[in-house]
Amino acid sequence: MTKLPLKPPVLPQLARSKPDLPIGDQWSYEPKYDGFRAIVFVEGEPSMIQSRGGKSLGRYFPELRFPKGRYVVDGEIVIDDPDGGQDFDALQNRIHPATSRINMLAEQTPAHFVAFDLLACGDESWLERPFSERRARLEALAPGELILTPLTNAPVEAEPWLRSGEGVVAKDCNAPYRPGERTGMMKIKRQRTIDAVVVGWRPGKEPDTVGSLILGLYDDAGKLHVVGHSSGLKAAEKRALVGKLAPYETGERGHGDPSRWQSERELEWISLRPELIVEVTFDHVSGGRIRHGTKILRWREDKAPLDCRLEQMSS
Repeated sequence: MTKLPLKPPVLPQLARSKPDLPIGDQWSYEPKYDGFRAIVFVEGEPSMIQSRGGKSLGRYFPELRFPKGRYVVDGEIVIDDPDGGQDFDALQNRIHPATSRINMLAEQTPAHFVAFDLLACGDESWLERPFSERRARLEALAPGELILTPLTNAPVEAEPWLRSGEGVVAKDCNAPYRPGERTGMMKIKRQRTIDAVVVGWRPGKEPDTVGSLILGLYDDAGKLHVVGHSSGLKAAEKRALVGKLAPYETGERGHGDPSRWQSERELEWISLRPELIVEVTFDHVSGGRIRHGTKILRWREDKAPLDCRLEQMSS
């Protein structure tokens, strides 16, 4: 048997971020997933599962199985959550050195692979073929065995993914596959907003500046929970906010969650009385917390702190 025409590592083709869906006959649309990007090389047993960075992921997901054949597919490893989305925290927990724990979690929180592109089939590389041909061959590769991402050519059918999912990936049907390049693909993230209480601030790297705001929301019992932080403050805002926040300081210090990348000092923040409200945008939520920094849209003098509820995160 000849070798596959592609061998790991193969860098995945990447997408450029755009605020809106591109419109035109050449575009197709898929839902965006919150998982681990993976390229799978199938040539007998076992299959090789390669991460976005080129490392092997196979030992962390022993439950994954792929139809027999000789092919290379691009896709995403995901773990479903009860609400119909993906549980990224559960996925991260699978990257563990202990085989016994990996096997236990494989049973408790099984993952699956969603394929969305074909890079090679048999003895032939398909990288230079247009996406429309690659997708058609992918659909014929192992019908009923390989899980494929939904796909549509109608923007109106993609809109629901922007309202209730992670967003949309738009692909140029005429484009070849370009490993490692941001071409032929666009990602349009679902953007949501919440009104949050500013419970503290973290000093910036420059003296007398605000690096980020610590945000909180109330539960039904009236308890305030830290849910994330702001990011993207402009230089002038970082300086001006020190004076704006000073009257609300309590003299106490708060602490973020432990991190292997940040020291205890870096996680410390200055507590504020829960009286200031900001409206912010966010995208990913995992484990009741906003995964990435939020962007401040405006300050809300018209909003009561107790009206800033956790339920906003799931709307």
